[in-house]
Amino acid sequence: MNELMQMRLRSGGTEGLLAEKLEALITQTRAKQAATMSEVEWRGRTVPVKIDKVRIFLLGLADNEAAIAQAENEETKERLFESLLSECRDAIQAVREELKPDQKQREHSLENDSGKVSNIQYLHSYLTYIKLSTAIRRNESMAKSLQKALLQQQRSEEDGKRTPRPQDLIRLYDIILQNLVELTQLPGLEEDKNFQKETGLKTLVYKAYRCFFIAQSYVLVKKWSEALVLYERVLKYAREVQSGAGAYMNSLKELPDVQDLITQVNAEKYSLQASAILDANDAHETESPSQVKDGKPLSERFETFCLDPSLVSKQVSLVHFPPGFQPIPCKPLFFDLALNHVAFPPLEDKVEQKAKSGLTGYIKGIFGFKS
Repeated sequence: MNELMQMRLRSGGTEGLLAEKLEALITQTRAKQAATMSEVEWRGRTVPVKIDKVRIFLLGLADNEAAIAQAENEETKERLFESLLSECRDAIQAVREELKPDQKQREHSLENDSGKVSNIQYLHSYLTYIKLSTAIRRNESMAKSLQKALLQQQRSEEDGKRTPRPQDLIRLYDIILQNLVELTQLPGLEEDKNFQKETGLKTLVYKAYRCFFIAQSYVLVKKWSEALVLYERVLKYAREVQSGAGAYMNSLKELPDVQDLITQVNAEKYSLQASAILDANDAHETESPSQVKDGKPLSERFETFCLDPSLVSKQVSLVHFPPGFQPIPCKPLFFDLALNHVAFPPLEDKVEQKAKSGLTGYIKGIFGFKS
């Protein structure tokens, strides 16, 4: 069996007559070995395996994973991942066909076992776990290839090839996070606290990397404040992973190292701050020509320094000429100076008489008498 796997690996997983014959031989060999397989153990529970297609898939799982680990290039690894996922989907479909006629029996078993899922349902969860985990590893492998391509971005632009962007990596990490959400919802694993905690830590790791590449995309469009906030969010996720890893270090070994990410983010933050300062200086420099083009004369822009070539030309603009009209107070036609020298007669006696006759006039007015 190992010799057949090595032959398939050397062929690179390409399509053709030789590849078809190798696949047929591998399938026949696994079918012979499958007769001896009767059960599988996963997360402390043993379930029987009665479906031949599932037996064949589980027997070849270790060989397929070994072949992926030994792949020499990314193209071969991608083909092997797709082949493994295709076989896993076929096995899941075979289990689903067994689940349909057994619906009533499974419901009855749930009632008797106090919520414990049936063996066939648990086997379905196990196969779905393999499919989702393989898809995560495939997308992570593609993400690493894109990261290498981003480092060689300038060379790719010179060759005229399509340049990878941080948005491509963001989409891959979105798919990975969706797969992790589906893992936490598998039947039979809702009460497994260790599994939920482990999946939560993996989610934080991939969230940190996704957030990092979102920040990189903001840097490309010179949105410095947004990028700095996202870098701080990356550090927050990474520190949460480091503080909660503890007993789950073995399960996190295959994931990207968050310490390397922290080091990279700190370096990017200093680079971002320097770029923001330089960009601000460039913005001030580019404001001067725009102030010259607005047509203001020199007398209205003494407080702003700018290089204006027109000041040494024959058509220099110093002031507005002719000056514009301005409103001023009107000059009176004549001044009445004689009024200041007029002496009016005294009126004190008139005022006193009016004050004395005030009460009498009031009483007469009440009774209707007139003077």
